Amino acid sequence: MSKTKDIYGTDFPIFLAPMAGITDLPYRMLCKEQGCDVMVTEMVSAKALFYGNKNTIPLMETNEMESPIGIQLFGSDPELMGEMAHKIEDQGFAFIDINMGCPVPKIVNNKEGSALMLNPELAGKIVAAIKRHVSLPVTVKFRKGFNDELGDPVEFAKVLEANGADALAVHGRTREQFYSGKADWDAIRRVKESVSIPVIGNGDIFHGMDAIRMREETGCDGVMVGRGAKGNPWIFREIKAVLSGEELPGRPSTSEVVEMLLRHARLSIQSKGEFTGIREMRKHTAWYTAGMHGSSKLRDAVNQVTNYEELEKLLIPLTRREA
Repeated sequence: MSKTKDIYGTDFPIFLAPMAGITDLPYRMLCKEQGCDVMVTEMVSAKALFYGNKNTIPLMETNEMESPIGIQLFGSDPELMGEMAHKIEDQGFAFIDINMGCPVPKIVNNKEGSALMLNPELAGKIVAAIKRHVSLPVTVKFRKGFNDELGDPVEFAKVLEANGADALAVHGRTREQFYSGKADWDAIRRVKESVSIPVIGNGDIFHGMDAIRMREETGCDGVMVGRGAKGNPWIFREIKAVLSGEELPGRPSTSEVVEMLLRHARLSIQSKGEFTGIREMRKHTAWYTAGMHGSSKLRDAVNQVTNYEELEKLLIPLTRREA
């Protein structure tokens, strides 16, 4: 059995990237139905877990249909990270993922997330500590560097591997770039060539053919879809079709988009209650309907929606226009 299959259950897994405030349980379930192989929770603070912060509980909520799913932890204290990983390892997760790529200032200023690329020794200690505390595979997600001068992804990857990391996911952008510019797939290739553990490629996967090109250009062991999945769970069926040599499925019709959007809303309300669920659907609605006729007016209108009936009333006319 390949190392990739040992960890993720398949030889060339397709991942939904963990994105705070986006890849919650309702949306992960929709992506899974469309063919996504592996999920990772939104990132969870080790400190918040330690202090029993109630906001971490919904972040760790999963459904058995999501399997295999990993939990992503972030923090900078090796022993605390190890202890918190041990605390949650028996909650149904397939692996523990460590966030070393988050570019958000409040995370970076706390010496967490992508700031760890500036301190490979500490990053290695975190991996080693978690490995000591858990029996699950331990993976790491990081970027190609902190900026163009700081944080060599190849040397960083070697440190992580030497300390026991079982797999790596590499986003081909620096922290300084955030999500702008073009992802550097060559950085992913160089990491892949430098380590013997699986390397998952992340960055600029917006269509099925992008996954094929990334595999060919980097030799990666799987691909991770982030922004390309926003409002587009269908990207996973497209990637699966392309990878298996099947005919490319057509883009979803307006009716299919509306149907999926409303189902997403119902799942969100079921998970979080109508007040929070509907408010969180406002941004998702903008992503689902981007490019549609009148989408800018729709974005303005959806920001006033406060319940499911109002959302349905706003969206159903779109399907009539299609007919």
